[in-house]
Amino acid sequence: MPDNFVNQPNNAVNLISRASALAPMLAERAQDCELLQHVPEQTLEDFHQTGLFRAIQPKRVGGAEMAFASYFEMCSEIARGCPSSAWVLTNLASHHWMLTYWPIEAQEELWGESPDVLIASGLAFPCGKASKVGDGYKLSGKWPFSSGVDASTWNMLGGIVSADGGDKPDQRLFLVPSTDYTVIDDWDASGLKGSGSKSVAGEDMFVPVHRTVSLEDIVTGKAPGLIANPGSLFQLPFFAMFPYVVGPVALGAAKGALDTYTVWNKDRVSHYTGAKISELAPVQLRIAEASASIEAAERMFLHRCEEVTSLTESEIQISLEKRAECRRDGAFATKLCVTAVDTLFEGSGGNALYSGNPMQRYFRDIHAAASHFALGWDASATMYGQIHLGIPFKGNL
Repeated sequence: MPDNFVNQPNNAVNLISRASALAPMLAERAQDCELLQHVPEQTLEDFHQTGLFRAIQPKRVGGAEMAFASYFEMCSEIARGCPSSAWVLTNLASHHWMLTYWPIEAQEELWGESPDVLIASGLAFPCGKASKVGDGYKLSGKWPFSSGVDASTWNMLGGIVSADGGDKPDQRLFLVPSTDYTVIDDWDASGLKGSGSKSVAGEDMFVPVHRTVSLEDIVTGKAPGLIANPGSLFQLPFFAMFPYVVGPVALGAAKGALDTYTVWNKDRVSHYTGAKISELAPVQLRIAEASASIEAAERMFLHRCEEVTSLTESEIQISLEKRAECRRDGAFATKLCVTAVDTLFEGSGGNALYSGNPMQRYFRDIHAAASHFALGWDASATMYGQIHLGIPFKGNL
């Protein structure tokens, strides 16, 4: 990266600009990233040096604390070059945002170790079983999809604390150092291959009280760490914003596919007819359809980020239906991005099947991203439909 980036302030304009400058380099590394099945060390170093990892970390510990919409744009620029690298960036960077939920003692412990600390996650709560012991908890389980875990020294692991008597089970998040769990080398997927989203497992891991937080406190805005982080960024509703944490990867992948398709077809000639491909009406139509879908998706994504931020800054309570709208729109915008890439891939011919052609990577990666529970249409649409119809909703929102 250019040396002058180091001397520029870590504001939204500069961070987005750095992400845009990095994207072509990451595109060149994308195939190697897939072969490694994790993000290359040079890319991790680039994310550190440019400040991207700390984009939504509190200013009080040196982070940029940028607006969520700007963060979304920044991550989507990275995905334009390499969706796998963007997936790791947005997951690990968002954990600085999430760390603000924990008691201040835990924040000081991790950021005191290093403000650049990298924290992976395993948020599947049923995968972890916990029990109260003395001044902490014992946690056991196996958690899949811990993206970027090889680069991380800590992990946010979900678990359910067994209930006593008539109490309802307590869903909690636990901060666990990498020395306490085992990383299982089981990531061999068809998409986002370079994200290194391996499983982790641990048995009877002791977690002190200050390193755990109740999911109910997070959902209701009562997380203990928020008293030290009063900025509106950290008051945003967690589950409503979840699609906008991983959604940038879908948008960036769609933009990258459109870039690839456009450049590739400008001078391409058919092997069979000798016709100039760019002069064929179907090619022109596919570009128009895909670009319209991408632009609509981007507006939908950013509108919700900006709307929820504005409501939070105005201290207006965000209704359950509004939160459901955020989940609905994040998933629908992702559908638009998938449709755009499918449209382009279907018109790319046999050459797009080669492993060296970026088009097949964007195709695989966007379908992998869209399978994330926060971006899946069926669950998000059903959730919205239930709430809109007045049917009792039992999930977290």
